[in-house]
Amino acid sequence: MEKTDAYITMPLGFEANGVHSGLKKNGVVDLAFLYSKTPCNVAGVYTKNLVKGHSLVRSMNIIREGKPVHAVLVNSGNANACVGDAGVQDTEHIASKVAKLLHVDSSTILHLSTGVIGTRMPMDTITNAIPTLIQTAGNSEEKAHLAMRAMMTTDTEQKEVAAELTLHGKEISLAGMAKGSGMIHPNLATMISLFTTDANISHDTLQKMISNAVIDTFNRVSVDGDTSVCDSVIIFANGAADAPEIKEGTEEYDVFFNALHDLCFDLARSIAADGEGATKCLEVEVLHALSDNDAYLAVVSVCRSPLVKTMFFGCDANWGRIMTAIGYSGANFDPNKVTITIGGVQLCENGSMIGFDEALAKEVLEEKDIHVIIDLNQGDAHDRMFTCDYSYDYVKINGSYRS
Repeated sequence: MEKTDAYITMPLGFEANGVHSGLKKNGVVDLAFLYSKTPCNVAGVYTKNLVKGHSLVRSMNIIREGKPVHAVLVNSGNANACVGDAGVQDTEHIASKVAKLLHVDSSTILHLSTGVIGTRMPMDTITNAIPTLIQTAGNSEEKAHLAMRAMMTTDTEQKEVAAELTLHGKEISLAGMAKGSGMIHPNLATMISLFTTDANISHDTLQKMISNAVIDTFNRVSVDGDTSVCDSVIIFANGAADAPEIKEGTEEYDVFFNALHDLCFDLARSIAADGEGATKCLEVEVLHALSDNDAYLAVVSVCRSPLVKTMFFGCDANWGRIMTAIGYSGANFDPNKVTITIGGVQLCENGSMIGFDEALAKEVLEEKDIHVIIDLNQGDAHDRMFTCDYSYDYVKINGSYRS
């Protein structure tokens, strides 16, 4: 696998676009479009929140039936969630509008939404922009980046990845993009990630791949402990590379899956680094836990703790906050065996204070990327998660999100 300059239309046969419809202020692009003339096999994973947006529910139903898909439209600025039957009708109407212009059935059009919950979408605003969105779409890097920006809400950076593979003697491309900055926690979060590939992969095989790829990537990111109602990771495979089918149990399957997993990892980490108001990206590892579940409980507790996150923002080596978060996590461990190391500086041994260089610790905590190791010293299980610090800007962003 060779990672390369990234944009979502790198795989053969895909077009994209992004336009300003009026959902956002100041002329910012807010409506994205991704299309393949050749119908795609599609698979996805979605938020575990029991409350789900109307656009997402419709798209989930289409994907789970294994139906071929031509396109997805993504709007930011409005989640199309918790608005009753109107939201169901609105997403159907949008899909029908796109389908009519593409001369395909509306069941081949997905629709995803992200933004404010509990407010009906301004339908004229969206439908009036759809013709231009579709008619000016293309496969250029510029059009792909427009689609990326149109998905963004509070993101400050575009999140795009790509890789090129040689399978069965054929060149295969795989590309992905993601939006996500706040309301981020395991079991997905306020994020939408789309992947495209020109490989030939069945719906069932794609589903297994994406379900496994998110376990220790997208489902190991936490910004603030919240999960939203529109979250999804969806992969489109159109077979345009004219290569033999990738089947489970083959070397080609392993190569493709590893590439997909690596790109999911890169996007997941970039979401943590771009957390709302974040000044630091934290990689937290729990080692030598008694069980996988104990490792998971411990790492999640540390990564969602406001006191831990503000400690990192303030560059204060107050390791007791980490110890406390492990203690209430529900993990089974012996507090008298815990060692905590931050950026190579050991702060705690056998659950107790040790002498450490405060100046050196502060220097490490001032770095943008910080590695935290929590060694429970009891078993063979481990887990890892990415998070970020809490800054003053996080409160500012979320205290006035609707305005």
